[in-house]
Amino acid sequence: MKITKTNAMRLLEKAEIAYQVHEYPHGKEAVDGVQVAKLLNEDAACVFKTLITQANTKEYLVYMVPVAKELDLKKAAKAADVKHTEMIPVKEITKVSGYVRGGCSPIAMKKNYRTFIDQSALDCPHIYFSAGKIGLQIETAPADVISLLQITAADLLKK
Repeated sequence: MKITKTNAMRLLEKAEIAYQVHEYPHGKEAVDGVQVAKLLNEDAACVFKTLITQANTKEYLVYMVPVAKELDLKKAAKAADVKHTEMIPVKEITKVSGYVRGGCSPIAMKKNYRTFIDQSALDCPHIYFSAGKIGLQIETAPADVISLLQITAADLLKK
């Protein structure tokens, strides 16, 4: 089956970054990230979800964390050098990112937001994240996506 390219894929190609697309079965709704890792037969530690927060400064911030882990908002704020940050309401995801819940890619959002990734990504030979559409994941080297988006790696996880 032919996969329609998403904006995230187009941006990776424009930047000449090697990637693979993986498709997984789904309904119309978002699939839990841990389930996505199982469907891809991949280690959940290397499959990342994309989360959007809004800082006390009103700036939107993007965080990538392993699907089985939870973002520590205090650590997230510290990494971004802001007082505090909160998850945006689900209903605002599309307005802010241009993507739907469960298909939110850190690449090719409506605007370029400061992006952070948990430092555990550096231990993965490849990481997986949404290709911008429910049912599609991108696999690429963490260093490539970090370089492309000028992502900051930091300790972001709740213990």
